[in-house]
Amino acid sequence: MDDIPDRIEHTVLGPTTTPDDVRACLDEALQYGMRACIPPCYLPLATEYANVPLTAVIDFPHGQGQTDSVCQAAKLAWDAGADELDMVCNVGLLKAGEDDAVRDHITEVVASVPVPVKVIVEAPLLSDDELERVGQIVADADAAYLKTATGFSEGGATVHDVEILSKYLPVKASGGVGSWADAEAMFEAGAERIGASSGDTIVREWQAATEGETPTEPETDRDDADTDNGY
Repeated sequence: MDDIPDRIEHTVLGPTTTPDDVRACLDEALQYGMRACIPPCYLPLATEYANVPLTAVIDFPHGQGQTDSVCQAAKLAWDAGADELDMVCNVGLLKAGEDDAVRDHITEVVASVPVPVKVIVEAPLLSDDELERVGQIVADADAAYLKTATGFSEGGATVHDVEILSKYLPVKASGGVGSWADAEAMFEAGAERIGASSGDTIVREWQAATEGETPTEPETDRDDADTDNGY
């Protein structure tokens, strides 16, 4: 696993996220060779500030926007510099059995932009049967990835959920992945990417494990780094 930093999306998405928080996230992403996942309102700042692969979230965190508005948000985020997009599945429609509506919505959003789209399915809210259904729905909609959770609902990524979802598409494991041990378990379960506010910690611990050292904890400029950003 020598490409770990490039598989980490260092994340800052909380409701109190400031421009300085985003700059700190980008500084850490640059320092450790990670990607970054940020709110779309900060894309202009981010593209000017640092050359880091950027994911922006859309229709976040509930996934209840109208299709036209979500497609427009996707286009605006792409125009503003997003390299990838993370959208949210409408879990209520999925639970109501309206699979065609869920599929059609995702299909339109995916088709509206020329960049990879990941679909957040809020796995902690779903049964195994629902995970299987949504995995197939998202694959049929031509999305690039399945993503476990927003971090703003119940729970986060689990090995069990990643194992199920990875049968259908590459998986981004997000929610509660705070250490290299957590991330390694997700990779071993089949995840291709990790989304985490503690991406810097994960990479330092991975480096230390690889080199047989004890990781050190640098100071952070993000007061809400581990408490208020959904990851």
